[in-house]
Amino acid sequence: MRKPDPVRPYIRAFYEHNRLRFLGAAALYILEIPSMLVVSWVLGEVMDAIAALDTDRLTRLLWAAAGIAVFLGVAEMLYYRVLSGWLGRALTQYKSYAFRRLSEKGIGAFVRESTGRYLSVLTSDVTVISSDYLQNLLELIVLPLNFLATLVFLLTYSPALTGAAVILCVLPFLGVSVFGPELARREKALSDANEGFVGRAKDLLSGFAVIKSFKSEKEAGRSFDGENRRLELARSRRLLWRGAMQGIGSSLSVVMQFGIFFIGAYLALRGSITAGTVLIFTNLSHSLIQPVQQIPQLLAQRKAARGLIGKLADIVSENASRSGEPVEPVLRDAIELRDVTFGYEPDKPVLRDVSMRLEAGKAYALVGASGSGKSTLLNLLMGASEGYAGSLTVDGKELREIDPDSLYDLESLIGQSVFLFDDTVRRNITMFRDFPEEAVDSAVERSGLAPVIREKGADYRCGEGGQGLSGGERQRVSIARALLRGTPVLLLDEATASLDNETARKITESVLALSGITRLAVTHRLDGELLSRYDRIFVLRDGRLAEQGTFDELMGKKGYFYSLYTVSAEPAA
Repeated sequence: MRKPDPVRPYIRAFYEHNRLRFLGAAALYILEIPSMLVVSWVLGEVMDAIAALDTDRLTRLLWAAAGIAVFLGVAEMLYYRVLSGWLGRALTQYKSYAFRRLSEKGIGAFVRESTGRYLSVLTSDVTVISSDYLQNLLELIVLPLNFLATLVFLLTYSPALTGAAVILCVLPFLGVSVFGPELARREKALSDANEGFVGRAKDLLSGFAVIKSFKSEKEAGRSFDGENRRLELARSRRLLWRGAMQGIGSSLSVVMQFGIFFIGAYLALRGSITAGTVLIFTNLSHSLIQPVQQIPQLLAQRKAARGLIGKLADIVSENASRSGEPVEPVLRDAIELRDVTFGYEPDKPVLRDVSMRLEAGKAYALVGASGSGKSTLLNLLMGASEGYAGSLTVDGKELREIDPDSLYDLESLIGQSVFLFDDTVRRNITMFRDFPEEAVDSAVERSGLAPVIREKGADYRCGEGGQGLSGGERQRVSIARALLRGTPVLLLDEATASLDNETARKITESVLALSGITRLAVTHRLDGELLSRYDRIFVLRDGRLAEQGTFDELMGKKGYFYSLYTVSAEPAA
């Protein structure tokens, strides 16, 4: 059984509810074929009228030429109007489908992969696909039809000269056809170079404040220049290869044109054809040359552009979200880890033999020094990776076997770094969904965001990346998001790190007061009063679970947690 073509769904996206526009554009383009034949016929007739000194015939031909000019102008304008509608809808649907497929990938994919490659396939690659795949399709339809129509038309004038023209057509075909495979490789190399450039530019611009503060402008400039040079070198090589292909094709096309002209002149001198017929053949020679010269080139470009669509399909399939068994958005028993070991690189574990049990409805704290694996553990709980050893279960079901979508209905993660969209505060809280007003107000109040709303308004735009808000305000928006969703399990990764002590305490108290929700909070704020309210504290050290127990139990042991607390504990408010 043949394996399904992964590119096919992306190609179908071009034509969904868009076939009539495509057929309209193709029909208007095909109209040019008889029009150009009529133009050549008029030119030939004009030449013969001049030779016969027939002024009446010349006058009639003048009116015919004017009518043809008007018709061609109107048809051309209609063609581009329909073409723009077809291309616009095709590319809109293609990018929308691609974005939907990308958004189906799991959280782990976006942790491990660069967004620069996604930007590249949705921007510069789309430009190439528009010109070299979609528009080339119309050329590939019209050029063979034009060739056949011209051939039949010329046969009515001179079979001998038509035969000579067909033989001469082989020259441009041979010259161009050898360049196709290499052009596809050059196009792929350009796409890869653009991906690297976009990724580097995005990194440098995002980290511009860091670059300035460390006075690393020169080093950043060298890094940018390196990717810039690689991109333009790849673009230059692609352009040179195209130029070489077109140059050889054009040179051989001129040889063909001269050949038709001189053979026609010889036949005219012998009286086999008229001078007007020679002009018709010479004028229509491009209709014979174009298909054999351009079709191999168009097919090569189309193959290269299809390769870019295939590149997008490959990106989507990499680290794709797995399927699994759906679970209800309810935690009835517990989330349990048994001897979990995990590392981002082989033989370099970040977590080692971690075992813990998070019972439904209880609150847990996760503490430890920086680099002890706290954030990694939370990411595992969110299904970011299946590559762990040991067992990680939700109500007895192995996490690897759970459908990720249903897992996200069960758990919410409030991370250390907060991303906000360039939109209003309210829409960043609701994530563009509809919620009851009282639910939004409750989440705003519990997250400590109410003063910000009162000061700036719910319709205040956050700016790119939330730059219109302070770090603490951005974190409050993130907390409000999670509280609004109301998932049964809430994971907090240093969620109050950017907040002042008073606000952090209030938010932590709100989290601890949530009933019926399982909470696991990574925290560096070792506030004894707050820590004593957690049902259990887990202490990580170098990726291992060093200790666990209540605050009083851990303090009584005077072990590793006791050392952490006495060194970095905050005084109770």
